Amino acid sequence: MRESQTNLAGDLLLQLGQPGDGPLHERVKRALRTAIRDGRIEVGTALPPSRQLATDLGCSRWAVTEAYSQLIAEGYLEAQTGSATRVRWTNDADADSGRRAPRRDPEARFDLGPGLPDLRAFPRRRWAEAVRAQVTTTAFAEFGYPPAGGHPRLRRLLVAYLGRSRGVLATPDDVTVCTSVTDGVRRVCQALRADGITAVGCEEPGWTRLREVIRAAGLDPVPVRTDGGGLRVDDLAGHTGLRAVLTSPAHQFPLGSVLAPERRAALLQWARQVDGVVLEDDYDAEFRYDRRPVAALQGMDPSRVVLLKSLSKILSPALGIGWIVAPPRWTQYLHRSDQTATQPPTLDQLAFAGLLESGAYDRHLRACRKRYRDRRDALVQALARELPGAPVSGIAAGLHLILRMPADVDTAAVVRAAGARSLRIADLTAYHATEDHADHGLVLGYGNLADGAVNEAVHRLRAAIEECGQPAGFSLP
Repeated sequence: MRESQTNLAGDLLLQLGQPGDGPLHERVKRALRTAIRDGRIEVGTALPPSRQLATDLGCSRWAVTEAYSQLIAEGYLEAQTGSATRVRWTNDADADSGRRAPRRDPEARFDLGPGLPDLRAFPRRRWAEAVRAQVTTTAFAEFGYPPAGGHPRLRRLLVAYLGRSRGVLATPDDVTVCTSVTDGVRRVCQALRADGITAVGCEEPGWTRLREVIRAAGLDPVPVRTDGGGLRVDDLAGHTGLRAVLTSPAHQFPLGSVLAPERRAALLQWARQVDGVVLEDDYDAEFRYDRRPVAALQGMDPSRVVLLKSLSKILSPALGIGWIVAPPRWTQYLHRSDQTATQPPTLDQLAFAGLLESGAYDRHLRACRKRYRDRRDALVQALARELPGAPVSGIAAGLHLILRMPADVDTAAVVRAAGARSLRIADLTAYHATEDHADHGLVLGYGNLADGAVNEAVHRLRAAIEECGQPAGFSLP
């Protein structure tokens, strides 16, 4: 029986009724029985000591001990010497009908899905030390409600970090701390809608979740094609009235392309002509291996670009820390609406600020960059052995690559067959918003794949492909 140490004295509401409803110990017994049968007190939960519950209910201790004794006799409670009185009764039918937590599909043993960093490499000790330092040194005034836009110290340090690492031009007043890129896009879209913008161009293919967020904010996500040079900026002219576009110029997801220099300039020129704005998703720009780093688009025109970034691909999405760097026109709205928005906890903001200030964040990034490069190399080599002739692309940066598949391979079926082998992968087609595309392949992430699991993961991938039919265009050994 699962035991709960929850003290119910301050958390359990007992309806004792009126004095005319019977003796007090009977009313206490009925109230406890009702709470147990209704599921408000779970099986195994420790009840408060009789003296404590009597004090809380304003009754005699005898009334509580008598109620406990009768419920023990009826099988609702059990008592053991030296231990608390605990709930024994449960309605199995009720538990099966909905009180039990829904079952989750078992997690894949081999994670080749995109979207996660190496969760094993989360700097637990450094993060714990950073939080502990803030708890012991932060002034008591900091424990109140956080200021709009995020803690000033974090915003100041972010501006310095982004300036030297990404070429961002901003002041602390331009920064709004949020919980994720998804949260940032949602809040920016609310600002765009308030300004009369009704649609946002989205890369096709692109991150599906962001299209959903745009639609949920009341704006229309408009697919804009991408290719080896990134977003096809010339296609924007064909969308009359479009004044905003979301793009990932440093590393397009999922194709992995970089926005070509001439297209970067053309995109900013388009934004000026339509009095529009570019939303720059800088999700994993720190991880580059075979090419020089590409500066953020925001540095080319801070008045037309909103930069969005989070720690989800660097530390962990569980931290819930992200930021928006926006022109004053949009930041003013974001800060006004921040009173009702969700911010990361102040202590977490200050802990991250401490990592930035001490250099621990940069050291973590350098270690991750080497780890991911080595893992990418191992993955590419394993793919070459198991699937000779299968082309891969998008390997120069980031945390994923594209395994191109012949047109006669049912990639959705491969994803299902891989799942049956406890292997998580993604279908490239799933990231398209339209049916008008020629992309055909699998998206393989290596951020959260254990180093020692690379070969076995690729072996299982080959087996999944074989199950779905011998593909044309490359041979299986």
